[in-house]
Amino acid sequence: MRNILLVLLVLLLIGAFPAWPYSMHWGYAPSGLLSVLFIVLIVLAVTGRLS
Repeated sequence: MRNILLVLLVLLLIGAFPAWPYSMHWGYAPSGLLSVLFIVLIVLAVTGRLS
């Protein structure tokens, strides 16, 4: 389960990088959403609910 979440997190990091011309106007939305997801995963890991 952790390996799947790690791979998913890496793919989201790559996808949140605004390197393509059509995604330049998105601003901080993709990386902000990814940051919230990362914080939730950290909290779940610390509390022991992430197996």
